[in-house]
Amino acid sequence: MDIAYFEPLRRAWSRMKEALFRPFNLNKWFVVGFNAFLAGLIDYGNRGSGSGSRGGRDLNFREFLNIPHKVWDWLMSHPGWFIAIIFVGLFLIALTIVLTWVSSRGKFMFLDNVVRDSAAIVKPWKQYKKEGNSLFLWRLGFGLICFVLFILFIVLFFSATTNIYQANYYSHVPIVFIIWMGLFFLFGAIVTGYIALYLKDFVVPLMYKNNITTCQAWKRFLTIFKQHILHFLFYGLFIFGLSFLVIISIIIAGLLTCCVGILLLIIPYIGTVLTLPFWYTFRAFSLEYFAQFGPDYNVFPPAEELPAASL
Repeated sequence: MDIAYFEPLRRAWSRMKEALFRPFNLNKWFVVGFNAFLAGLIDYGNRGSGSGSRGGRDLNFREFLNIPHKVWDWLMSHPGWFIAIIFVGLFLIALTIVLTWVSSRGKFMFLDNVVRDSAAIVKPWKQYKKEGNSLFLWRLGFGLICFVLFILFIVLFFSATTNIYQANYYSHVPIVFIIWMGLFFLFGAIVTGYIALYLKDFVVPLMYKNNITTCQAWKRFLTIFKQHILHFLFYGLFIFGLSFLVIISIIIAGLLTCCVGILLLIIPYIGTVLTLPFWYTFRAFSLEYFAQFGPDYNVFPPAEELPAASL
């Protein structure tokens, strides 16, 4: 099976131009941009050194390892701030949960706009309630697992590094161990990034096409993933490269407008509307790419089923 990358990108770019510029409809931009905004809410030593110099490094490193203890001691000595931080943390957790729920539904709304070349909010919000809630629960569980693993990693890093450092009687900083821990963290971040990418680009479309739960869609995706692992891994690198080029383009455009464009882009909803062609192209590209693996993975309906939906 020949899997292309630039041809699906060309088709996605053509879909974007047809949908957003032929003809240009400001109302459609704001509606589709709103759905895109909802969809992206939570998606972003030298051995020859003197003893005085080495002691300075050791002292700084010991202070670094004592950061958790210092933070805990400060919190215990400032109970008012401790309680305030707890309340702020609980508020942020609640806000994240709400935004994840809205974003999960928004992913189907934006996907429906791209698939059907429509500008609808209410209809896809109601139509994909079951799929959106399933996605929300999966993302919530996945986020909780990632958070717990991150906390465990931090605890392991500080405790293990401290033990190794003290076992050597502060003779040297355990550089090798820190590098290995850093590589382990990087590997975990890459795996997490790939999971999030596959969820958005392939699992959600399978849920949309077949009206199934997130776990059922993952099962179907993993079936095709096992057969084309290298293609899907390279897809992630391709998306990373495209994202880098888009970011550079946006920065250049912002500088050419004397930073006025950058100021507009940092306004959440307005920024999404202004960059909608990029968001639209990325969403369409993932669908065009996935469709190469067979009709079971083609989300686009026949042309005769594509009347523009209303709000």
